[in-house]
Amino acid sequence: MAGLATVFGSGAMTNSIEEIENNDVLFVIGSNTKENHPIVALRMIKAVRKGAKLIVADPRRVPLVRFAHLWLQHKPGTDVALLNGMMHVILKEELYDKDFIVMMTEGFDEEFKKNLEEYTPEVAEKITGVPREKIIQAARLYATAEHAGIYYTMGITQHSHGSDNVFSIANLALMTGNLGKASSGVNPLRGQN
Repeated sequence: MAGLATVFGSGAMTNSIEEIENNDVLFVIGSNTKENHPIVALRMIKAVRKGAKLIVADPRRVPLVRFAHLWLQHKPGTDVALLNGMMHVILKEELYDKDFIVMMTEGFDEEFKKNLEEYTPEVAEKITGVPREKIIQAARLYATAEHAGIYYTMGITQHSHGSDNVFSIANLALMTGNLGKASSGVNPLRGQN
């Protein structure tokens, strides 16, 4: 929760569970959602059946992978490299939301851009084990969606670098303007149901 609280002022979901069914893209990272949050997973599956694209990033073949359009099977502990690789693509292809960044963010400057410079898809592939083509595809899918939501659990937070993982997730949502609107946002799934 510390990571989101630092960025957004709260560690809670930015959007409601009910909004999941209206996502255009769902990005599930570090979460065995179908096993640990079956109600949420059912809504995700409904969204996919309605046409949403599902990206699952997890080292394990979690049950939700069966419904995924794209599975990013990265090495454990390489979440930041994966997310930075995606943001590198979004930056280079200018898929970021310029108006949202100007109006709603701070620090999207040369330092942020410089930090992403080294995370080319090729470098991200070497670190994560995910083919560069999949990193590029995931970046484009997420960045071009009107309503893209990110969903994560303890697979992201329970690391010595958990806060960095959450900061990277928040940065991805911020640079694409996927905050402050329905069926989008950064959504940590807490506990189990």
